Amino acid sequence: MKTKSRKVAIVGSGMVGSSCAYSMVNQAICDEIMMIDRTYDRALAQALDLSHCMDFTATRTKVYAGTYSDCAPMDVVILTAGANPLPGQTRLDVMDAAAAITEEIVTNIMAGGFDGIFVVAANPVDIVTYMVWKKSGLPRHRVIGTGTSIDSSRLKTLLSEVFSIDPRSVNGYAMGEHGESQFVAWSHVTIGGKPILHILEQHRERFSHLDLADIARKTKDAGWEIFTRKGSTHFGIGSALAYITRSILNDEHKIIAVSAILEGEYGQTGTCTGVPAIIGRDGIKELLELNLSSEEFTKFNTSCDIVRSGIASLRLEEQA
Repeated sequence: MKTKSRKVAIVGSGMVGSSCAYSMVNQAICDEIMMIDRTYDRALAQALDLSHCMDFTATRTKVYAGTYSDCAPMDVVILTAGANPLPGQTRLDVMDAAAAITEEIVTNIMAGGFDGIFVVAANPVDIVTYMVWKKSGLPRHRVIGTGTSIDSSRLKTLLSEVFSIDPRSVNGYAMGEHGESQFVAWSHVTIGGKPILHILEQHRERFSHLDLADIARKTKDAGWEIFTRKGSTHFGIGSALAYITRSILNDEHKIIAVSAILEGEYGQTGTCTGVPAIIGRDGIKELLELNLSSEEFTKFNTSCDIVRSGIASLRLEEQA
């Protein structure tokens, strides 16, 4: 009987890359994980450490170190290597450094014959995802950024605390840039299937303390709150990467808010931003165009313009 191993490469063996690998090992998401880092010994050390989990997991995942040239047979390549912002900086402030790192990585991976799916986590993730698409030459449905997946998860966690429910009983999305211009599409947030705006209208006294603008602000700032206290965020985004990869490899058709290149959706082109998408074996199967309110649509357009401006500053069209 012939079987095909599900293979994933993780570029960047730091906190995000190793957290992603650890999450995938414990969930048995794939058969093989190849760790790649600019410092080979670091990738090897992470691979060895992860391989020592196998006696305690339900299934065995082969974990080993590799190089860019070894990516050809991989189904998914996850990009976590990038530049971290300094205190007081935004994700956009590290764009030039991230672009230089990304160009080197993608060029070397594609030179080795890779023809799978890229999943991108390096910040600023929307701009880096667009750059990976341009530099790789792959169709847009096979280049996916983590986008506002982690922000949407943070939103659900915050609301679960307010309503004393499981976060998985909350459905809704943060959309737009994974950054300062993101927004919550409140018109599409539901609690157990019921629109949150209806709940607040029917139970004004009970939830009079709930400030949606404050929840949206806390959603946006959650990453920085963690970053300023311990210097990185990695468990949440590592799990988001594993979640997206699982939906790809298992063809789950999960709807996830990811960074997607837009070509007419929401009236936008030449940009990449966080929108809900159906994720399956071939990458992005379909982008969902939500019927946003006029205020939300304005926020979405503003966010797209900010990302588009960052993309334009890299002059990718001239380099092509």
